[in-house]
Amino acid sequence: MRFARSGTVMPLTVADVLRMDGLELGLLAGEAGLGREVSWAHAIEVADPVPWLRGGELVLTIGLGLPDDESGRRAYVRRLAAAGAAGLGFAAEVLDALPPEVLDEAGRRDLPVVAVLGTTPFIAVSQAVARWHSEAALRAERHAIAVQESIARAALRSGDAGILAELARGVGGEALLLDVDGRTRAARPAGERPWHARARELAGSIRGRSQAATAVEDGEKYLLVHSIGLAGPPRGWLALSCPPGDAVHQRLLANHAAVLLAMTMLGLRALRSALHAQRARLLAPLLDGAPVDAALLPPEPLEVVVFALDGAAEPVGVLLDALADVAAGVDTDRILLVPRPGGVVAVLPAQAGLGARVRDRAAELTGAAVRAGAAVAGDVTGVAAAARRAADVLPSGESYVDADAVSSWGLLRASDVLAPFSAAVLGPLRDHDRRTGADLAATLRAYLDAGSVEAAAAVLGVHRNTIRTRLRSAERVAGRSLDSPRDRLELWLALSADDI
Repeated sequence: MRFARSGTVMPLTVADVLRMDGLELGLLAGEAGLGREVSWAHAIEVADPVPWLRGGELVLTIGLGLPDDESGRRAYVRRLAAAGAAGLGFAAEVLDALPPEVLDEAGRRDLPVVAVLGTTPFIAVSQAVARWHSEAALRAERHAIAVQESIARAALRSGDAGILAELARGVGGEALLLDVDGRTRAARPAGERPWHARARELAGSIRGRSQAATAVEDGEKYLLVHSIGLAGPPRGWLALSCPPGDAVHQRLLANHAAVLLAMTMLGLRALRSALHAQRARLLAPLLDGAPVDAALLPPEPLEVVVFALDGAAEPVGVLLDALADVAAGVDTDRILLVPRPGGVVAVLPAQAGLGARVRDRAAELTGAAVRAGAAVAGDVTGVAAAARRAADVLPSGESYVDADAVSSWGLLRASDVLAPFSAAVLGPLRDHDRRTGADLAATLRAYLDAGSVEAAAAVLGVHRNTIRTRLRSAERVAGRSLDSPRDRLELWLALSADDI
């Protein structure tokens, strides 16, 4: 039995069958085809055995199925060769009468013709081939178990790099670890390889699927891509390029390695979470205006973001995962994440769009609503004020709002206070209009917009005395005086809420 350096079984060939102990076999023709792979050996005595073949069979016969004429016998050999048969074996007692055209046609087709000699029965050949495949399967199982154990030991000893090295050695190929965006995190051997681009394409084709894998033939190699992550969207990709052959165990080993890689990610996440919890306890006073060492924070200027992760069990952990995915080149150890009643306050480097990218990725990871309000601080002393501005614009819907990019009306629109304010000021007035069918709210709005009774009358198309009567009623119902600048402002702002 032959094995590759990786320990995987090499295919059984006709040449291997001829060398098997306990069998008396000889080669009559088709020497060029000795490398044909043998999947099975079986006696078949029909004129056309092709419908019963799947490829790789050593067809054994005493010649009962051979046609009577030369052209028919040549066609018999051609059909076997075209069907992918490994070879054709004849019993010793018929060798003297074997027509020469059978050997000639087999030589032309590189189809080995084997002589089953002496006292070797056909069943002995079939059993020998079956025993070889059984032992090969057992050896492959043992090898896969040994590689699994070596990968597990490497994970404890040297992390991701060790996992890739043992996986590549175990399958006799190469391994690649990609982050969620297809960037190389580690490779065995190191450096960019020609097949890496194809692996990134395959990863992109299954990006939206959880616990996904795909495999293709890539020239003379077998290329497999497996997602990394125990649940939810992929956290990265494991790619494997190796010789084709034992696809079942190659997939098994890739899956085993992918699980270990996901577990190392979870361990790193727990470590990062503990680190940031310590930083939050140390630096949280910054959000209340207390001075801290600027060297402990990202380089200035700073983006201060208030994240609200509705329904997320571990919001800080989710944000750390999102940062790891989108913050390429950012020193995440200097980022500050402080849990607060309204959400998690993050102090990030003011890179273009970083806060928005983190929000988008956090939403993908959780599948839940993630809201974010943001503001920029020029330096550490402005963080507390930026955090207040960010909290003021934290939207009620799933989105990202930059306090420095919205107008004053936008600030009101992004807040959650305008609607209850309008209801408190105009509630009695609107209740009165619904009960009586009057239009006091519209009249009041026209008057406040126009600035005079006459202008409001012209806008509404009624007499000015009608306007005066309605305004007196509106003052009485709303409990506010139009002679008071503050009351006029409150009424106008409440009436403008729908427009804002």
